Parts: sequence; C-alpha cells; structure tokens
Amino acid sequence: MMSRVAIYARFSSEMQRDASIEDQIRLCQERANREGWRVIETFTDRAMSGASMLRPGLQSLIDGATEGRFETILAEALDRLSRDQADIAALYKRLSFAGVQIVTLSEGEISELHVGLKGTMNQLFLKDLAAKTRRGLRGRVEAGLSGGGNSYGYDVIRRLGPNGESVTGERSINQDEANVIRRVFREFADGCSPRTIAHRLNAEGIPGPRGMLWRDTAIRGHRTRGTGLLNNELYIGRLVWNRLRYVKDPQTGRRVSRLNPRASWIAKEVPALRIIDDALWDNVKRRQGEIDGQPRVVAIKATRFWERRRPTHLLTGLLACGCCGSRLTSVGKDYVACAAATKLKTCSQRRSFRRGVLETAVLDLLRNRLMQPDAVAEFVAAYSQELNTRRGAQTADRSRLQSERANIQRKLNGLYDAVADGLRTSGLKERLEELEGRLVQLDAALAAPPPSPVRLHPNLAETYRRKVTEFSAALEDPEIRAPALEAIRGLIERVTVMEDPEGITLDLEGAITAMIDLAQPLAREGDRSSVKVVAGVGFEPTTFRL
Repeated sequence: MMSRVAIYARFSSEMQRDASIEDQIRLCQERANREGWRVIETFTDRAMSGASMLRPGLQSLIDGATEGRFETILAEALDRLSRDQADIAALYKRLSFAGVQIVTLSEGEISELHVGLKGTMNQLFLKDLAAKTRRGLRGRVEAGLSGGGNSYGYDVIRRLGPNGESVTGERSINQDEANVIRRVFREFADGCSPRTIAHRLNAEGIPGPRGMLWRDTAIRGHRTRGTGLLNNELYIGRLVWNRLRYVKDPQTGRRVSRLNPRASWIAKEVPALRIIDDALWDNVKRRQGEIDGQPRVVAIKATRFWERRRPTHLLTGLLACGCCGSRLTSVGKDYVACAAATKLKTCSQRRSFRRGVLETAVLDLLRNRLMQPDAVAEFVAAYSQELNTRRGAQTADRSRLQSERANIQRKLNGLYDAVADGLRTSGLKERLEELEGRLVQLDAALAAPPPSPVRLHPNLAETYRRKVTEFSAALEDPEIRAPALEAIRGLIERVTVMEDPEGITLDLEGAITAMIDLAQPLAREGDRSSVKVVAGVGFEPTTFRL
C-alpha cells in the first residue's frame, strides 16, 4: 500500500527568504516520488522561529497526524520541525503515539537517537547564535551606536560606508518629536498624569510612537526596567544596553522580559543624542519618587499582582465595542468596558457591562439563537457551498492533469515508435527524459483520491445544541471547567456589544467549522473553512437591559 505523506516546510525569521519554502517542498516531493509515496497535504510556516511550537502550520500538521490523515511526515531536516530539544522530544512522542513516523532528507527516518543527539545540537546552535548576536550588539553599543530598534524622538541614519556597505546603528534627533518629548516631561513635572497628557496629545492629533495613538502606559512605562518615555535615559545622552533579557514562556510561547543585574548593564555617554536637560530629568524623577511613596501605591505593589496569571473567562479577548470596534477590557473585578473609551477617550460608548450577564446572554445565543432553523439552514448551505466550490476547483484541476497526462503519453508513444523505426537525434534522449519525468509527477498528483461532495447530518443542529448545553453545565464544575471553557470559546469568533435606546444588543459571530466539529466529528475531512455565521445580523438579535 502506498504510504500517505504530509510535507512540512519552514524558514526562520533570520533567513528571510520566502523561496526557501518552495525549495524544501520541491526536494521533499522529489524524495516522495522516488519512494513511491503519495503526498496528500503540505504544511508551511513562513518567517517563524523554530524555537516555538506555536506555529499555525505545525499545529495543523499535528492535528492532521492525530486525525490519522497520513502515516509519514517528510521534512528537509529535523530542525525544520523544532530547534528546541524538549519540544522535539514531545513532538516525537506524540506522533509515535498516533502511529506517524518522521522522515527527513538530512537524517532519514527519525528515531529516539536522532531526537536526543539532534535536539541537543539544535539547542546548542540556538545558544551559540544568541551569544554571537549579543557579542556583535555589544560592540555596536560600545561604539555609541544603537543596539537594536529605535526610540521615539530619533531618526535612523541610512548611509553607505567607505567600503560600500550599509552603516548601521547611527541615529539623529527628530526635532518635531523632540519637542513633544520635552512637553511631556514638563507637563508631568508640573503635576499632570500620564493619562491626562496622552488625552491632550491625542486630542491635538499629535501622532504617538510608530504613528499610533498615545497611551498613558507608553509615557509612564516602568522605572526600574527603563521603559516608557519618562524613563528613557537616551534623552539625557546616556545609552543603556542589556538592562533586560527576554525568555519565552513555555506555556504561551510569548517572550517575557527579565531584569538583568545592574552590574551587567552597559552604559555609554552619547551627548549628541541628548534631548532633555538634567534639571528637567531630575524634576521628573523626583515626582516619580513621590508617587511611588504614596501609601496607596505602596499597598498595591505589596500585593505583587503582576506575578499572578489572570484567569481566562468565557469571553476573554472575544468582546468588541459596537461603536468603534476596539476590544472590551476588564475594568474592575466583574465588569468590562471599551478600551478606547476608558484609556484613550476616543469612543463615545463609555458604559461598562457586567461580565456575568454578557456570558449568560452569549451561552443563550449559542444554544438557541445561533441554531434556530433559519440560521442552521443558512450556515449549512453556506458551508456546503464553500467546500463544494473548492472541491469543484480541485475536480477541474484533476481533469486538467488527466488531460495533460494523456497528451504526454501520446507524445511518448510517438517518440517510442520513432526510436523503434531507427530515428536518432541529439535532443531525442533529453526530450524523452523530460516527458517521462513529468509523467511521474502527474501520476503522483493523480494518486490522491478525487474530492467528494460535502454532506452534513440532518440532526446537526439538535446535536450541537445538546453538546453546548452539556458544556455550559460543565462550566460550574471546577474539575472539568478548563476543557469545557476552551471548547465553548472555540465556537466563538467575536461578540460585538452595542448600547442603544432599547438596551444592549449582542452580535455573535461563530465559526462554522468549530460548530460542525463539535456536532459532527470528522465531517470536514480535513478541510479548514473560514465561513462564519452571525447571530444578531440577518436574524433576530439578542437585545436585553442591564
């Protein structure tokens, strides 16, 4: 039986060469053709580091392996899947349990020995690369140049050196932004809060860092870590480097900053980049010290609230303001409000909403409104049409390949007859090899089964409603709350909250693919559709009073 194969290709952010993906896929396809394997899917991650497992292509690959869609994963090298030793070991264990083997062009079939040795080598490579990068950056900082990135108030100088190569790390003062910096420092020293300063700058239409709106956090920053406008020592002509280091949280894959010991900081005087005089800087630092010494601030810091991970609620990250489109964020323990209204004052929907009331209304939408007969009919029809249209295109491509194969076979038969009759030319052999090679490629492409039309179970709606009800009840059980919470969150793409004279209107957008997965597992046969259905737009919206 011909082995079903999935190809995985990735290029990292350091390489920045998109053609690398196509190169890897081509080489893997050639290997599959030689082995007689049937490539049924290809997964890619572009410009993504191998130090993290949170890559869309890799996660889809793992899902496909778990669902049994293929028996072999083919990649250029083991480090394309991951460079982290622990991650590659966990991935190998998970794939082995699913009965899926890993084959690479560099190492061949991967075993426990490859995982141990190659994982160690990749881990050492990452450490060595980081050390070399830091060594190069420190040399630039010692020369008074930028160690990476750029601060508000400065322009990057782009020029060529005597050797014709680009000179990096040079900066000059942007006078317009420098005037804004001096204003921020003066207003804060005079008693204005960072939030008030941000509101004034936004009201006057003055663009903030990276052209975005001003936020109080961008001004306030963190004194000890040296972040924020008011703590940037470059403004007094002192370049400080290596104040922070960054590590990846193994649970989320996100980078988290850690403060380095002061002895490891590198400071260099760069008087040409000074924007703030010492007197104004000292006044700002004096006021920051007074604020830090207030009893209320001392009590808040004593709780060390930043060390506690915030709980994930049913609607965390899914709520949007119906007035401006911004996210709704927590304002207090049990309420949420528009972030643009509370922090930027750029939205007129200033009201806060009780989180529990919104969650109850959304669960009601999922159970009843979203699965009312009209909504069910629409999303089933839309989903079926979307996939059948896609599969119709696949069928057309298959017909084109079959036609091309028949044409090539006719040409080959003619050339074989000519050879049998004694014809010999200089280009005949090359032409035969070219056509025969293309014939092998077409046979491999046509070996995959033809697409089939989508058929959804007629009781899909009732099954969906029953399972959502079961999950809703599970939210009350602390032992199984976490998986139930994630299952329901997976059904929601966005909840828009809009205040009107009649009350509060919720528009719920749900992901059809997740709904079908929940009510009819394996119905999609591997397809990933982005079709959505909306409860509240096109159907009776949920309107209620708080």
